[in-house]
Amino acid sequence: MIQLLENFYYDCVNFRMKNIHAFEAVIFDMDGVLIDSEPFWRKAEIEVFATVGLQLTENDCMKTTGFRFDETIKYWYNLHPWQGKSIHQIEQEVLDKMEYYMLHEAPLMPAVESAIHAIRSSHVKVAVASSSALRLIKATAHRLGGAHLFHALVSAQFEDYGKPHPAVFLTAAKQLGVVPEKCLVIEDSLNGVIAAKAAKMTCAAIPTELDFTNPKFAIADYKFHHMAAMQSWLQ
Repeated sequence: MIQLLENFYYDCVNFRMKNIHAFEAVIFDMDGVLIDSEPFWRKAEIEVFATVGLQLTENDCMKTTGFRFDETIKYWYNLHPWQGKSIHQIEQEVLDKMEYYMLHEAPLMPAVESAIHAIRSSHVKVAVASSSALRLIKATAHRLGGAHLFHALVSAQFEDYGKPHPAVFLTAAKQLGVVPEKCLVIEDSLNGVIAAKAAKMTCAAIPTELDFTNPKFAIADYKFHHMAAMQSWLQ
């Protein structure tokens, strides 16, 4: 009965949703939205931070989900200062591992490729705006078929602040030539949703199952269990 009521609720939400043609651009977050990279981030962080004596757990790594990676490093350095390697060295070692994982091991999220093609066929611009480094965004674009599929690839590494600050989304809108109010953001993290709403954009959240019932996600305009649940609307 609970599942039936939940399905009815989401059917009603979908009925009230704007059509994709109400937007001029769709901006995807990357980690956890386009590619299932979060487990690999945790793996890389645990391996590299261990080289300076910092023994992180999976739960520790989840505390910084959605952070720009340089902010993640500073977070841990402030809590547990280390010696032997610079912050820059740690960052580059993790990014090197992540670039390999994203090119060769991390799986694409289900239904993402068809969603991107559906949006493009609707003559709506498509972009990626992520807290991750630009080289990781380019690696993911390569996995999806090439950077030519996107009208903009934007990294928060070039912003003064990462998410939940809206800068990366505002930069994406500027590069696309679209006003923020005409942008739809697809996010999985709470920091990302906060950033999208701060940018005055519509936001569809696809939280992890662990976070799906988190009441804080109520600030998102729409919420789905997975990308496939958005397919009929996107098409």
